[in-house]
Amino acid sequence: MSHNTNYKAIASTTVTRDLREFDPKTENIYQSVAIISKRANQIAAEIKEELSSKLEEFSTGGDNLEEVFDNPEQVELSKHYERLPKPTLIAIHEFLDGKVYSRIPGKDQ
Repeated sequence: MSHNTNYKAIASTTVTRDLREFDPKTENIYQSVAIISKRANQIAAEIKEELSSKLEEFSTGGDNLEEVFDNPEQVELSKHYERLPKPTLIAIHEFLDGKVYSRIPGKDQ
């Protein structure tokens, strides 16, 4: 996941959308939703992997909960990821901005 992504431009709450915004790119609302869903899953996996790698830096080898609560850097890192918009909202934003590439096998032939 790109660290340069501007998540502040993305609403962090549910937004009512006009479904007609979704079909001009694919001419099929269901296809658009499927593309957004797949992209949201990719984003969720990227965020999870990024967070896991950052949390490994704090790993001490033991499962002592007191150490977790005593480490303000780890708590702040976790809070940062909790404040990010949901992967679905990020995927919708990317899709509507034309930042999602999709291809249907066999359709271009």
